[in-house]
Amino acid sequence: MSKHKNPRRKIIRRRSVPFLPNFITTMSLFSGFYSIFYAIKGRFVTAGLLILLASLIDGMDGRVARATNSTSAFGKEYDSLSDVIAFGVAPALLAYLWKLNHFQNFGFLTCCLFAACGALRLARFNSDTADDHMSTFTGLPIPMAAATVISMVFLDQLVILDRISINLSVWFVLAMVYLSAFLMVSTIKYPSFKRLEYLKTHTFQMLVAGLLFIYVLAQEPVIMFAVMVMGFIAFGLIWNLIRVLRHTAADESEIGGVNHEVSQRENPNI
Repeated sequence: MSKHKNPRRKIIRRRSVPFLPNFITTMSLFSGFYSIFYAIKGRFVTAGLLILLASLIDGMDGRVARATNSTSAFGKEYDSLSDVIAFGVAPALLAYLWKLNHFQNFGFLTCCLFAACGALRLARFNSDTADDHMSTFTGLPIPMAAATVISMVFLDQLVILDRISINLSVWFVLAMVYLSAFLMVSTIKYPSFKRLEYLKTHTFQMLVAGLLFIYVLAQEPVIMFAVMVMGFIAFGLIWNLIRVLRHTAADESEIGGVNHEVSQRENPNI
């Protein structure tokens, strides 16, 4: 009995994976992996620089994908997996080997918490389809959490102002790692700076500010980097506090207006 082939058999074709943006993502992943390698060897500044390099590369893949019209769900997921290594695991291990091994198992669990919060932050970002992504981030972005660890390493390991050497307290480092982990999974809003309307309408002011930033960064890069990172964290906290106070004041004003309207209806002679 002969077997008949189905002429209508479906041909399954695999979707092609864009090369260039995913290659850039792979470079970010490699930088994070090399950071782990150098952290284990005790070269903490080099490890921090490699995480910083990974963050610079990470900012390129999405732009390249959009510029070449090669965005894909694969690229989005691959980018998140890369970010977990480069900005979650690598800075967590760096923090432990550099300072938090002082607390032994407790310090290890703290770094595990940091990495886990980073993974949760990325999972929430990928699953959230809100349009608010363009103007704000919900929670501290994981590259900025990694930058918090890097800035502390640079302050502690490098000589600043040509003569000052800072030895950061292990308790301060512990507190900052916990704060970064909490902020990543919080609902606190942080500006994404993806919408550039302000830059377009204030070109001269932003040019002057940019030149001043470059000058100060060139003079004292370690201090400026730390100020920039801590300033971003503080800005998000203050910005959200102002938003909460404004919403509270608006709600109280609305309630007061409703109560006044009700009282006028009940007592029209007032």
